[in-house]
Amino acid sequence: MQTPRDDTAPFRPNAAQLAAAQDATIPDVAAPGLRVLFCGINPGLWSGATGHHFARPGNRFWPALHRSGFAPRLLRPDEQGDLLALGLGITNVVARTSAKADELSRAELREGGAALAERVATLRPRVLAVLGIGAYRTAFGKPRAVVGRQPEGLGDTEVWVLPNPSGLNAHYTLDALAAEFRTLREAVE
Repeated sequence: MQTPRDDTAPFRPNAAQLAAAQDATIPDVAAPGLRVLFCGINPGLWSGATGHHFARPGNRFWPALHRSGFAPRLLRPDEQGDLLALGLGITNVVARTSAKADELSRAELREGGAALAERVATLRPRVLAVLGIGAYRTAFGKPRAVVGRQPEGLGDTEVWVLPNPSGLNAHYTLDALAAEFRTLREAVE
């Protein structure tokens, strides 16, 4: 007897689907005039296979977004479109997927930073929140940047750097990550 499929269960790509997602791109979740445009380093393979940002199980973006008060409930990656109604969006410094962010070259990050600055000039979010201090330092040539609000924005857009929500970032617990997100939320209210 065949077990009925649970259509509410998230799609879990297999190894072949993950491998096929290498160097794919996924569309931004963005619109002009957002309160906050969150910016990942680049999508992982899980995101490339599913078409959803921060989709890998263990990524703490969605729980941190909820715990910080940005989202009224814990959203799933496949509900990423709901962010727009909250005045939030998602983009990446580098568009192509990879298994790990450390596969990106410094040149790719710098080129991505320039392209991101152009996107921000077009979309004009109130805040750009880059999720990853190392990627921000490289992409924008700010080797001494620290987590938090940056002294220089991009045009009228404030720039914040928040910790990378990847489960591989052991420097921040989920509670500490949510606290950093909360600091940003309180600043934009």
